Amino acid sequence: MSRPLIVTFPSNEGLAKQLARDLDGELAAVEFHRFPDGETYVRFDTSVSGRSLLFACTLDRPDNKFLPLAFAADCARELGASQVGLVAPYLAYMRQDKRFKDGEAVTSTMFARLLSEIFAWLVTIDPHLHRLSSLEAIYRIPARALHAAPVVAQWIAKEVPHPLLIGPDAESEQWVSAIARDAHAPFTVLNKVRHGDRNVEISIPEIERWRDHTPVLVDDIISSARTMIETLAHLKRLGMKPVVCIGVHAVFAAGAYEALRAAGPARIVTTNTIAHQSNEIDVGSILIDAARVLMRPAGNA
Repeated sequence: MSRPLIVTFPSNEGLAKQLARDLDGELAAVEFHRFPDGETYVRFDTSVSGRSLLFACTLDRPDNKFLPLAFAADCARELGASQVGLVAPYLAYMRQDKRFKDGEAVTSTMFARLLSEIFAWLVTIDPHLHRLSSLEAIYRIPARALHAAPVVAQWIAKEVPHPLLIGPDAESEQWVSAIARDAHAPFTVLNKVRHGDRNVEISIPEIERWRDHTPVLVDDIISSARTMIETLAHLKRLGMKPVVCIGVHAVFAAGAYEALRAAGPARIVTTNTIAHQSNEIDVGSILIDAARVLMRPAGNA
């Protein structure tokens, strides 16, 4: 069987090299060019006929990425690729999973339909499932939602003395408790009332009993960072130790990272699902193990 081809998108070069190395693959030569009118040109300079392709493309800021990704994947299929899979450490368009107001687009379902038409399978990490039982509730292809909890727990156990894990809301309790268990640390979750995208009121139950611990705020996505900023202010008022902020996905809306830094945590740490200066936790091995299974030809054990 020929070696798989790995197609990389900007800011995913490190992941693509890991995939190529650990899957005995080859980096594909692909030319992407944006014309002055904003349209995209795609050309494969590596033959893809009869070969299995893996696209390494994290989908933060997806509106600028989706069409080049779709054009390249469809082109590969047209040129005779035997299989085209997607390794997307961060998966966009998961929040709008129901119609809250008349006339709204349920974009999670629409985006899932588009990707399912283009790719044979999908691997991602900690998507925002919320009201969905699994990715395959909306994706029509094998879609694996992997979890960063084990590697996050390892990092905490190694780097943080006497950690107290703090989750962002009651819905996070199961996820945070799993990290806390693996890190051998206690945990609690915030009582949170959201008054808008950037207005959050929080409190922390029984925080006084953990005064000798290092607070570790953990969340799946750091976007506006308002919850973490409000929590930091609350912990400062209580005289707690300097805080560690951990996010799986470093989405960071405009100005959010700078605002979080200014709020005064001792450390801001994210995984490398999205390239960012805060990346300290590598999730590459998790993605590679899942990709290795999904890229096997049908019928192979």
